[in-house]
Order: sequence, then structure tokens, then C-alpha cells
Amino acid sequence: MLILLFKSLHIIGFVAWFAAMFYLGRLFVYHKEALEANDGNTAVLTAQYNIMEWRLYRIIMTPAMVFTWVCGSIILFMHGMDWFKLNLWMHFKFLFLLILSGYHGYSKGIIKKLENKTINFSSMGFRYFNEVPTLLLILIVTLAVFRNQTNPIYLTFSTLAVVALIITFTLLYKKIRTQS
Repeated sequence: MLILLFKSLHIIGFVAWFAAMFYLGRLFVYHKEALEANDGNTAVLTAQYNIMEWRLYRIIMTPAMVFTWVCGSIILFMHGMDWFKLNLWMHFKFLFLLILSGYHGYSKGIIKKLENKTINFSSMGFRYFNEVPTLLLILIVTLAVFRNQTNPIYLTFSTLAVVALIITFTLLYKKIRTQS
């Protein structure tokens, strides 16, 4: 019964973590567009976006990440090392979580660069950057649900199809937006 409590807390933690990452990515897009506009509102908007980014990162995103890792580690400990060794899917999930944590840390650097106006990303680049957690969410959830029944070939091609759709819709959005 205790393991179910930690699974519930783990799910709550990663939902909060992903929600914060999705929102932070959108803030990056808006922040960069405000910098590119270079009009009378630029200073006010960029200052406000920077405050919002730091608060989101420090108050929601980082605590949610830590909470997710702690609860997940407790669950893993409760299952034991023998269980971990037998469940290859968990090794891949762990790898994707390390990548996600790297994304999290890289986002902190982006906040600093946006604050100093030294960022090289375009707003379109941030739109793509914002899709990285989406792809990782698909991979992590698929692995967690299907576990050892996951077909690596199917998962790879499905992920590539999602990437193709994201790129297609992002380019379509850009085209529609530039025509308006």
C-alpha cells in the first residue's frame, strides 16, 4: 500500500514538473519575441518575463523535479535492485530522466542568457526547444505503461513520427503567422 502512495506522489510531482517546463518554454518564446520587437514595450516586457521565468524555475519547476526524483527513488528502493536489473525499460526511463534533468539545468542557463540579452536562439528555435519535454514525456510514459512489453522499434518509429508532426505543424504555424 505504501508503494502506491509514493507512486501517486511521483505522478503528482512529474505532472507539476512537466507543466512548469511546458510553460517556461512558452515564456522563452514570448521573451525572445519581445526582445526582437525592440519597441517601447521591450524593456517592460522582458523585465516581467525574466521575473516570471525565475519564479517558475525556482518556486515550481526545481522543487517539482526534486520531489519527482525523491519519490521515484523511494519506489525504486522499495522494488529492490534485483527488480531494477530485470526491468530493462526502467534503465531507458532513467536515461530519459537524466536527459530531462539536463534540459532542466540548461533552461536555467537560458534564463540567464535572456536576462543578459546574450541568447542566440530565435523564437522559432525556442518553439522547437519547447517540444523536447513533450518527446521525453511520450517516451517516459510509454515505457512506464508498457514496461518490458515495449517494442523498441515501434517506440523509435512512433517517436520519429511525432517529431515529424511537430516540425510540420511548427513550420505551418510559422507560415500562417508570417502571412497574417
